[in-house]
Amino acid sequence: MPEQAHILILAAGTSSRMRGGDKLLETIDGLPLLRIVAQRALATGCPVIIALPVFPHARYDALDGLDVDRLPVPSAEQGMSVSLRTSVQALQHKAKRLLLLLADLPEITTEHLQLVLDAPIFAPDALVWRGATEDGAPGHPVLFDQALFAEFANIKGDNGAQSVVAAAQPAVHFVTLNGMAARRDLDTPEDWEHWRASNAQ
Repeated sequence: MPEQAHILILAAGTSSRMRGGDKLLETIDGLPLLRIVAQRALATGCPVIIALPVFPHARYDALDGLDVDRLPVPSAEQGMSVSLRTSVQALQHKAKRLLLLLADLPEITTEHLQLVLDAPIFAPDALVWRGATEDGAPGHPVLFDQALFAEFANIKGDNGAQSVVAAAQPAVHFVTLNGMAARRDLDTPEDWEHWRASNAQ
């Protein structure tokens, strides 16, 4: 079995494209998206850490009662790189591997997470194991080996861990997930409206 990973959910961003709303507090079947994503991550049995805006913030309320570590990220508005640097620095001596999960991907299930977590069994020589759409487009979640943790100290801007993945080439293994789940993010009110309409019974 692969070493147990820690799951890091990135939820410290400002939802700037929601025009005053919060995409992570939008509800699905009565529950905030952030809570749903956290519950799915917890169901893997891995420790779950959630990068959040500094307290107080309504996203903390959405996580009430869940056994997750809440990691406040000062200056998160400066871009995703701040969240990643802060989070990986906090985890680098605790985790053998780190599964990075964006909080705005409503179609990522526990089964998808487990497929990526188990990928080192089938591709033991890789350093990155990455979810992809069924037509091969790279997406999330992304599992990083601890050998790459130092690379996170140098990332900048709002491009996430792209430079870390690039540094790992060619040791990147893709894990195909069904449909567009690996890339289906909901960033705007229109995204939410369209997604809800598409999934209406």
